[in-house]
Amino acid sequence: MDNEFESKNFIEAFVAEDIAPGGRFEGRQVHTRFPPEPNGYLHIGHCKALCIDFGTAERFGGICNLRMDDTNPAKEDTEYVDAIKEDIHWLGFDWDDRFYYGSDYFDKQYELAVGLIKKGLAYVCELSPEEFKEYRGDVNTPARSPWRDRPIEESLDLFERMKNGEFPEGRYTLRAKIDLASGNFNMRDPVLYRIRYIEHHRQGTKWCIFPMYDFAHPIQDALEGITHSLCSLEYEDHRPLYDWVINNTDVPSKPRQIEFARLGINYTVMSKRKLRRLVEEGYVSGWDDPRMPTLCGLRRRGYTPASIRAFTDKIGVAKVPSTVEYALLEACLRDDLNAHAPRRMAVLRPVKLTITNYPEGVSETVEVENNPNDPDAGTRPVTFSRTLYVEAEDFMESPAPKYKRLYPGGPECRLKGAYLITCTGCVKDSDGNVTEILCTYDPDSWGGDPADGRKVKGATLHWVDAAESVEAQIRLYSNLFADPEPDAAEDYLSCLNPNSLEVVEGCRVESSLRDAAPLEHFQFLRLGYFTADKDSAPGGLIFNRSVALKDSFKK
Repeated sequence: MDNEFESKNFIEAFVAEDIAPGGRFEGRQVHTRFPPEPNGYLHIGHCKALCIDFGTAERFGGICNLRMDDTNPAKEDTEYVDAIKEDIHWLGFDWDDRFYYGSDYFDKQYELAVGLIKKGLAYVCELSPEEFKEYRGDVNTPARSPWRDRPIEESLDLFERMKNGEFPEGRYTLRAKIDLASGNFNMRDPVLYRIRYIEHHRQGTKWCIFPMYDFAHPIQDALEGITHSLCSLEYEDHRPLYDWVINNTDVPSKPRQIEFARLGINYTVMSKRKLRRLVEEGYVSGWDDPRMPTLCGLRRRGYTPASIRAFTDKIGVAKVPSTVEYALLEACLRDDLNAHAPRRMAVLRPVKLTITNYPEGVSETVEVENNPNDPDAGTRPVTFSRTLYVEAEDFMESPAPKYKRLYPGGPECRLKGAYLITCTGCVKDSDGNVTEILCTYDPDSWGGDPADGRKVKGATLHWVDAAESVEAQIRLYSNLFADPEPDAAEDYLSCLNPNSLEVVEGCRVESSLRDAAPLEHFQFLRLGYFTADKDSAPGGLIFNRSVALKDSFKK
């Protein structure tokens, strides 16, 4: 990368400085890593991190590893590993052949921990969790450990016996010997290893001691030749420990850790623990429920890789935590789909409309634009006949003030791409519900553009042909939480929005949607942007509303 590289953010400025002549990584290829823990599905917060990790490497012509952080075997599963890979590829990033597991380094990490003991920089401690907390000290009082001066040979023997499974959980830990009086509590002889009798999803029962993340992560970075370890701001206070591990173990390289602020979005939660509870207790249908902030949920909802990457670009990279409006994420999707999604007509709550002066048994074909924003999108044929379906809300027998749709004696209205019609009345059932709207049409107004040039005061209505249209289920999604800050509540579940999903049955869509492929995107005129659900199929069409045509959060 030449010296004329223009940095987009402070991380790129640091990287550019590091690889410039005289920098700490002069002459080296930029090498980053994305290290997700496989104990859940990736969400939009992880997306910011992976876009920074992969995107920074990409911008400097470097490479990025994918490494599963499986040093903690609790709740880790290959299901999550496969899902993480799928999500990253979906976003357009790739790790080539550089796929690793943190557990691949267990043997080497054990060897390096032994090396620290031999150097007098680590010791086996017998403090119980309760004693550890008691002896931790405070800002005015140093921490204590009566085992800090344990002889090296004794610590080596105990550490090996810990590995061999001779002691119960909690009996011993391995701690670094750094500074019990440090103002940074992470440096007060932190625990490096603890005993855990739990089966690992890849290592089985080979190991009963597991390294802490603060010890494992810098070693993994160094062994893989990472130049820049980019991580969230919560690890800023851990950076001195990261550097201590790098500088005091026999590793082949010295990565630089740089921290950035995590992503917060209103009306949602980002904790995998909280998201898992939503799934396991049935508040949502699964990790890919379209209301979830998971990437698989957003994908099923209809979000595109381009919209999510545009979102991460817009929010930028900062050092100060902040909360982003969910509306910005919606706007990015709306911009992308407005440019690319084909237009179709669908009626959510259909009511029959009969054009009484239109000849029976006659059908015409309307050529409708597929996308007015794309000159190459062309048109599609839509059938038109005497009996149509329109939205129930497009008719009022007794209209409200300034109502410009259909009502008896009301103004002419346009049928999108077809004729002008005038409402003459309606038919009701025994309960007084409108079952049919009656209208007449102007035969000289084909295309909705009257030949005499008269102005039309009524609205333009979307419609579908009753004979040719297809039935579909449409799911209308709103934000999962009614409170913009559910994390601030005593119980975030109390903030759940009871109206976050409305399933509308018996909808009618134009016949061209009969074979809509799962995850195919459309704009339904006047209704919003919709995506065929992954379970949608001919004869059982399901569409999810991805986003409304206008910002639903402005109010």
